[in-house]
Amino acid sequence: MKKLTIVLLLSALTIFSVKAQQPNEPRLVQFNAGTGFSNWGIPLYLGLDFRVHPLISIGIESSFRSYNQNYTDVGYRSSIVGFSTNGNFHFSRLFDMPRFLDLYAGFNVGYYVWATPSNYPGPGTSGIGVGGQIGGRYFITDHFGFNLEFGGGNAFNGVKFGMTYRF
Repeated sequence: MKKLTIVLLLSALTIFSVKAQQPNEPRLVQFNAGTGFSNWGIPLYLGLDFRVHPLISIGIESSFRSYNQNYTDVGYRSSIVGFSTNGNFHFSRLFDMPRFLDLYAGFNVGYYVWATPSNYPGPGTSGIGVGGQIGGRYFITDHFGFNLEFGGGNAFNGVKFGMTYRF
């Protein structure tokens, strides 16, 4: 729990310190929510992204997934709760793409709490995870759009899709 508190505190400090360095820049905040497919169950996620530069955003995300697994011919039910921060480079402005299309790639770091039954003999431990992602958003109005993201390298390896609301 101490590591989780440290990761969340560092995430908040990073977001607000980067935001404070450019007070006259217009801000763009996006709320993301959705589901997906991963190697550890079906994730549900919520996140916020903050545009800190026309080409760069940072964000925070929480996720939950629960899954059943057979290990040594015994069934176990496990879950993973994750809290992460991310940084993305947005290609749309660089390549002069339309405003309704947002393509990006970046990295993330987070803390994952892996809950398994006490008698579970298999792998699965809580800890810090580092990964990468590539994705895009397609806006059907100025504020509402859909997102699709592929990621891996941490407790999430798979695809996420959902909705985005841009403030």
